[in-house]
Amino acid sequence: MNRQLSNFCFAILALLLTAMLTCCTATTAYDNGGGDGIAMRYAQLLTLTQHDGYIRAKILDPWDSTRTLHEYVLVERSAPLPVHLPKGDVIRTPVTNAAVYTSVHCALLDELGAYGSIKGVCDLRYINMPRLQNDVARGRIIDLGESMTPNIEGIISMQPDAILLSPFENGGTYGKVGKMGIPLIECADYMETSPLGRAEWMRFYGLLFGCSERADSLFAAIEGRYSDLKSLTADAASRPTVVTEMKIGSTWYVAGGQSTVGILIRDAGGHYVFDDVNATGALPYSPEAVYDKAKDADCWLLKYNQATDMTLADLKQQWALNSRMKAFQRGTVYACNLLKTRFYEETPFHPDVILKEFASILHPDMVKNDNRFYKKLHE
Repeated sequence: MNRQLSNFCFAILALLLTAMLTCCTATTAYDNGGGDGIAMRYAQLLTLTQHDGYIRAKILDPWDSTRTLHEYVLVERSAPLPVHLPKGDVIRTPVTNAAVYTSVHCALLDELGAYGSIKGVCDLRYINMPRLQNDVARGRIIDLGESMTPNIEGIISMQPDAILLSPFENGGTYGKVGKMGIPLIECADYMETSPLGRAEWMRFYGLLFGCSERADSLFAAIEGRYSDLKSLTADAASRPTVVTEMKIGSTWYVAGGQSTVGILIRDAGGHYVFDDVNATGALPYSPEAVYDKAKDADCWLLKYNQATDMTLADLKQQWALNSRMKAFQRGTVYACNLLKTRFYEETPFHPDVILKEFASILHPDMVKNDNRFYKKLHE
């Protein structure tokens, strides 16, 4: 991937950074006491506590349970700053000027009614939102370039209240961006190990952007639909076996049994053939090893990215052994074309949508649904 970092005058940068640090960084006394917990039922990495005059948010390090990844102190913009605050980045809410690095969070903010707060974005080519693309073209939203090497001049020019980005293991301090004094909201929601755990993070984003009532209401509806579907499929007489994804090059990436995919299949009334793999992420396997274990799976769920809809013939051409899979021979292969759907924009915070699609595929007699993402492959 070709990434470029814009050249700029370091003298001007120093002056602007000084101004930003003055505006955005708070040095406060440490207060570790009390507060009323804001109940989180599913999220394991996020803790929210209501105090007098502020809300404290604590994000645990997904890769080291003994560490805290980040702490934030949310203070209403219209209220005076309390004298004694705990350690953490102080963020005045609602955030009205945000740089957002990820398409999924752009889509969520749009759904929460906070789209107007998006003033800059990274990785524009991966954001499948026509409205946002048009606003970038018109200059209302700044294109900040690639998320790994963002345009520092662009960030300085917009002077955001906060930057929303995804943390990575051993990701460091985010280079120059991490030294600008701008609060970095480390969106570790994608590291949650349950579908509803990730979705529940929308309540945190609701607090940040002044739409907490909308976020709480939306999550409650998602939770209700998910729970109803899970209860329904729990009574299924059979549990079809399921394999996911496909061979890419010389590797077949398999999601662990404790991953969100594994949980979704289980909650949809299926039996994931790699359910015994005690992992939350995806692991690389040889295609032959996957074939040996999954060749008799009743159903095959996969994702692909191409201009034309995939067919069974395409799948056979991709690897001859694909056609010997039981699901291929039965015609129970269902695929999602990432190029033609907004899968990554719409589903991470809507696990109920994917659960219903999986349930309708595995138990069509129990769940009726006109799937938008996963479609049966034909010849």
